[in-house]
Amino acid sequence: MTHHQTSMTIQGENDAVREGLRQLMSLDSLQTLSEECRGTLEIVLAEVLNNVVEHAYRDGPGPIRICFDHLDTVLRVSIHDQGLPMPDLQLPKGELKPATFDDPPEGGFGWFLIRSLAADLAYDREGDFNHLYFEVLA
Repeated sequence: MTHHQTSMTIQGENDAVREGLRQLMSLDSLQTLSEECRGTLEIVLAEVLNNVVEHAYRDGPGPIRICFDHLDTVLRVSIHDQGLPMPDLQLPKGELKPATFDDPPEGGFGWFLIRSLAADLAYDREGDFNHLYFEVLA
């Protein structure tokens, strides 16, 4: 069984997240993943990291630590931040709500996408830290 661990810390602000995502996706340890897995990973990471910036760090930026644990058939990802907690200390449901022309949804697709693409999604709050976990098939 092959097993590789990689981690990176980025600043929780829009420009740093964009650059950090580009750097993450070019890591040597992720180059062995299938194109489909890399695509799924990039979408989920972009949505999660943008949520951290927009919600957890809405009062000002802070560090976001992203860890990858690459096992034979799965990539386990954990994301840690010191931002505000999730509402009710729970993951958003991510349900798609019907949109009307007069009332288009504001965001709302992010958690639907995350829940659709990621496996074993979990969240917990420990002290001042948020921990989000998910897996994608490698």
